[in-house]
This record gives sequence, structure tokens and C-alpha cells, in this order.
Amino acid sequence: MNKYKIKVGIIGGSGLNNPQNQILNCQSITTREKAKNEFGFPSSDLYHGNINDVDVILLSRHGPDHKISPTAVNYRANIEALRLAGCTHIIASTACGSLQDFICKGLLVVPDSFLDRTIKRSTTFYDGTSPKYSGVCHMPMEPAFDPTTSQILFEVGKELGYMIRKGGTIVTIEGPRFSSKAESNAFRMWGGHLVNMTTCPEVYLAKEAGLLYAVVAVATDYDCWKDCEDNVHAADVMEVFKQNINKIRNIFIKTVKLIGERNWDKEIDTLQILSQSSNVSSHSL
Repeated sequence: MNKYKIKVGIIGGSGLNNPQNQILNCQSITTREKAKNEFGFPSSDLYHGNINDVDVILLSRHGPDHKISPTAVNYRANIEALRLAGCTHIIASTACGSLQDFICKGLLVVPDSFLDRTIKRSTTFYDGTSPKYSGVCHMPMEPAFDPTTSQILFEVGKELGYMIRKGGTIVTIEGPRFSSKAESNAFRMWGGHLVNMTTCPEVYLAKEAGLLYAVVAVATDYDCWKDCEDNVHAADVMEVFKQNINKIRNIFIKTVKLIGERNWDKEIDTLQILSQSSNVSSHSL
């Protein structure tokens, strides 16, 4: 008997602004919820549904019709809404620029680390404003993404015959502007594989909240470091992502099925214990 009832949150990023229609058909949606919590309203309503007998909740990171810029996303409200709705996992999509020759346009990447270059965002639940998240929490960020969920995403992509890479470092910039050429080359020197505007703080807020989080990134461009390529342009980014929406959809649907078939008690317990033990205030004498 499993200790936890599995429920998967799905966060649709750029190009997947209406995931309830792009991943679920209307017949699969059972509830639409305006899920305000103590951190405010999430980016969109929560769409409750079911995939292969696994409960899911879909959320649009940038809101319907992509009206919320990366910095303005209420990441804390998004993650907290999914936690309060009973999610145990989050799988998310993101459009990224490639920082390496071997990551070509259209390649799917399941990242395993990040470099955070954001400066204006709420980066923790533990800021002294929430009774639920009281104290000071020094959450370890290795591994940054849940390894087991990430492995499932990768194996599903391979099984479906898609070009997909396991592992990589995402550099998250503040945005909404793209990088300068000097910045792009600096990120390459630091070991970055991809650059985007949304993985941070989403990835570490999910870990603070005790949710198993993993991402599929779509390389849509070469930022501006590659002299033989056109510089990144928003319209081109969206076009390449749209060409890969069905791949993301198929990966998510099969991944949800596989997540629902295994026992996650150990992983969930381990993450919750880590969160509790990382709160130094609860250990003070």
C-alpha cells in the first residue's frame, strides 16, 4: 500500500500557454479552480484532470495568451497552489537558447543543474511572512532537479524516438530582454548549456515545498553567441517551440502514466525530511 496518493502538476511554459487544451482534451478536465493562496494568485486557474488514471493539475506559467513576463510570474503562488492541491510531482516545459554547438535547435534537454542570474524575484518561502514556512531554511540544491522524475522524462523521450539529451546546466537570466553577446559568451565559459528566464526560482521553490520537480527544455535558438546564426528573436523562439509542442505533450502523457505506476514513498519522505532538517531555526538551542 502506497503512503502517498500521486498527483502530478504540469506547468506549461512559453508556447504552451493553454496546457489544458494542448495536453488534455476538454472531456478530461473535471474542475477549474481559481486558487488564490497566501502568496497571491497563481499565473492561471488550475485545471484538474486525469491522464491514464493519474490525477493531474495543469497551470500556465505565463497565464493565458502569455501575458505575464518572466519576472512578473508569481512563482511562489504557483508552487504553493500546486502543493495545496495535493501535488507530489511537478513536470514543466521551458523554451531555452542553446549555449553549445552540440545542442541544436529542436533538441530536447532534461537539465540537472542551474546557474541563477535573476535579481528581482522572491527566492524562498522562508522569508518570515508565512506561518507555514517559518524559520530559515538552507535547502541543498544538489540534486537541483529530482533525478528519478528526470530519468523517466529522458527515457520516455528516447522511447518515443525524439532527439533528447540527459543532463545540462540552465542559466536563468532576469529578462525580459535577451542576453548581450558578451553575456552569452560568459555563460558558455561558466559551463552553461542552455539559457532561459524561468527555471529559477521555480526549481528551488518546488524543492522547498517538498515537490519532486523535473523539466523538459526545448532548444529554440543559439542566443547570440554563434556568429553563423541569426541572433535570437522572440517570434523565432515561439515558432520552433510550436514545432515541438506535440513532442512535449507526448512525453508528458507517457511520463504521467509511468509516474503513477511506481511507489514514490521513499523519494517523497526523503525530500520532506531534507526540508525539515534544512530549517536551522527548528534546530536552534
